[in-house]
Amino acid sequence: MPENQQPKFSDAALDEYRQLLGRYPTRQAALLPTLWIAQREFGWLSDATQDYVAHLMELPPAHVRAVVSFYTMFHRKPVGRYLLDVCTNLSCRLRGADKIVDCIRRKLKIELGETTPDGKFTLGSVECLASCGTAPMLQLNQDAYVENLTEETTLKLIDELAARDN
Repeated sequence: MPENQQPKFSDAALDEYRQLLGRYPTRQAALLPTLWIAQREFGWLSDATQDYVAHLMELPPAHVRAVVSFYTMFHRKPVGRYLLDVCTNLSCRLRGADKIVDCIRRKLKIELGETTPDGKFTLGSVECLASCGTAPMLQLNQDAYVENLTEETTLKLIDELAARDN
């Protein structure tokens, strides 16, 4: 979406939103799934998108911003096509998560929270992905998990993802 364009749900997303409202007792209760729709629709939740959701849901913009800033699953800036969220909680750290983060940083030449110049990869960290027995691990694009990581398997994953676009 161009920066100067105001966000607006597509007809399909608006229909999904309307159906969603019927499953919740209040508009406020439907905020998290509505934010998921917005993030899927626009790729991230800019201030303008958050204002749009607040207006659409008849909620105070400050409430929407508070929810978005609380949950790490919502992106307040654009992310790459492949979001690599490495668990850096205690179990993963004890089993080498810091080495995995460093490996990714070196390979992609980016720091935590940054995106590669080509927009393909973003490196993030999360507190816990609830897979302590298979640590270290990462979440790929919030819908896939890669467990028992080593530097070798991490580099292989990045190479495979990069090759998808070639």
